[in-house]
Amino acid sequence: MKKLLVLMTLAAPLLAQANSNCDKPVNDFDGLYCLNKVYVEADKELNDKYRDLVGLLDSAGKAALKKGQIAWIKQRNSQCSRRDADGFFVNLDCATQQTISRVQFLQDRVRECKSSGCLNSKLD
Repeated sequence: MKKLLVLMTLAAPLLAQANSNCDKPVNDFDGLYCLNKVYVEADKELNDKYRDLVGLLDSAGKAALKKGQIAWIKQRNSQCSRRDADGFFVNLDCATQQTISRVQFLQDRVRECKSSGCLNSKLD
């Protein structure tokens, strides 16, 4: 964790320049910066949709959603990250795609709740 924090701190001045290079990243660090920006936005959308859905559910639905979300997080982590002797690695493209897919799932549940009623059986 310390290595990652140090690397991010040292790279901070270069990140502003990388912002304008997302259409054609010059190197892997520019590409990583751009992927990270997309992931952060997808994660924000995920949190917003989760909050929206929680606000529509009864207590049983909230419990089912929490259980499903924890299972989804474990699945995303197992598919998109790994830890070994050299450190912790995250495939940001994988994590982003998994997160975008989960946002869509949550949005579909919000739509159901608003139209025909919440179906708790679909939440976990």
